[in-house]
Amino acid sequence: MIKIERVSVMNLENAIRGARNPLNSWARSDSAYDDEGDYILGPNDLDLGRRLAHAGSDHRKFLRQIFVSVDLTAPLYWWKEFDTYKVGTVANSCSTMHKIHAKAFERDDFSHDRLDEGGLAMLDATIAYLERERQAFLENKEDRQHWHNLIQMLPSSYNQMRTVTLNYENLIGMYYARRNHKLAEWHTFCDWILTLPYAEDFIRVKEEN
Repeated sequence: MIKIERVSVMNLENAIRGARNPLNSWARSDSAYDDEGDYILGPNDLDLGRRLAHAGSDHRKFLRQIFVSVDLTAPLYWWKEFDTYKVGTVANSCSTMHKIHAKAFERDDFSHDRLDEGGLAMLDATIAYLERERQAFLENKEDRQHWHNLIQMLPSSYNQMRTVTLNYENLIGMYYARRNHKLAEWHTFCDWILTLPYAEDFIRVKEEN
């Protein structure tokens, strides 16, 4: 399970202006804001951006200046893989250390969409154990043993929300590395990448076999 919310794409105007800096071709820029405040690329700017994007990472530096902010809620096992992408990304996460005991555990706190009946039974038993330990910790916070039990027994299917900032160059790497991954969460994430503005022009840049 992965939830994708509150998406913002920023700095497109400045990025495309920077793409014109090497040849001082700003006079050819034909992009503008529409009535809803969205920056719409004109034919000249779109053609330039597409050619640079397809020319390789050395030529498409402007893509590193198109920023995406998004709230992602995903299981810890997915975040473990996402964390391999450290360069050019920033994430602020909800804290398990400080807030793990703040609410009662329930099934929807965990990714369980692909579990069979046996897996669901095991998950429910784990949730019941975690909830008993949570209640015990709330009754006596001086006894940290219950808190340690919560932290060390928390399954990797536990869902965590992070506010993440990326750029289009990051997303090119993620899309081509993960689009055929075994985890369903990566398929959902890669499908979302292609919904971003000008993704077909600037992100889907490698020739398909």
